Amino acid sequence: MSQAAGSTAALSPAAARAQFRAGLRRPTSGISPGFAQVNLLALPRELGFDMLLFAQRNPKSCPVLGVFEPGQFHDAGARNPLLAEGDLRTDIPAYRVYRDGELTAEPGDATQHWREDLVAFLIGCSFTFEAPLLEAGIPIAHIEQGVNVPMYKTAIRCEPAGRLSGPLVVSMRPLPADLIADAVRITSRYPGVHGAPVHIGSPAELGITDLDAPDFGDPVQIPAGWTPVFWACGVTPQAAVMESAPELAISHAPGHMLITDLPNTALQVP
Repeated sequence: MSQAAGSTAALSPAAARAQFRAGLRRPTSGISPGFAQVNLLALPRELGFDMLLFAQRNPKSCPVLGVFEPGQFHDAGARNPLLAEGDLRTDIPAYRVYRDGELTAEPGDATQHWREDLVAFLIGCSFTFEAPLLEAGIPIAHIEQGVNVPMYKTAIRCEPAGRLSGPLVVSMRPLPADLIADAVRITSRYPGVHGAPVHIGSPAELGITDLDAPDFGDPVQIPAGWTPVFWACGVTPQAAVMESAPELAISHAPGHMLITDLPNTALQVP
C-alpha cells in the first residue's frame, strides 16, 4: 500500500470527506474501510426519469442507492444514512463536468457548476466490497501498487432508456486462480455495489483489446499466473453521458468516490 493510502485508510467517512473538502485529491480505494463508497451522477431534472429507467434496466452496472431532490446537494436534517452532514458538491476528491457529452472540467469542488435543476444519483461502487475481500486474504492489485483501479469500456451495450444509451464499463482486478471462487462468493453478497463479476478470463470476449490501456483509471501489473476478473462499474453512466451528450452532467472522477456513512454490512445479503 502506498504511503498516502496508509495515512488516510483509518479515517472515518466524515473525516475523509473533510480532507477532500480541504483539497486532498486522490483515489478513494482503501480509505475508510467498512463504509460504502458511491458513484455520483447529477443530470438536469428533465433527464431524471430517463436515468431512473436506465438504472432499472441495467441494475448490475447502475445499482441506485440514493436519489436527491432537484437542486439538493446535502441531507437537510441528516436523515440520509448515505450522507449525514455532507455536501455532494465538495466532498468528493475530484469531479468531472460534461457539457454536451464533452469533458470540460475536472475540479476538486463542483459548487460553481451546480444548478438548481440537477437531480443527483448515488450509485453503488465496487470499492465497497474490497474491504471484505482483503479481510479474506484476497489481494487487491491496484491498492498494493498504489494506483487507481483500471476501468474499460466494453463492446457490450447497455439497455437504452429514453435519451440515454451507452456501453457497459467494467473494472478489473487480477486474482490468483485459486482465490477467484472466494472472490465471487464474497462479492455476490453485495448486489448493491455491483455484486459478483460479469466476466472472468479473456478480455477479448468483452471487446477489450489492451489491458494496459484502460479507458479510465490506471493500468495494473498482472503477476504471472493471475487471471483478470471484471466487475460491472458505476462509471457506466458517464459513458452514457459521453455518448448521449446531455447539456450538462456532473459526476465523480473515476476512482474518486463519495465515501458515505453507510456501513458495508448494511449492503450485505445472506
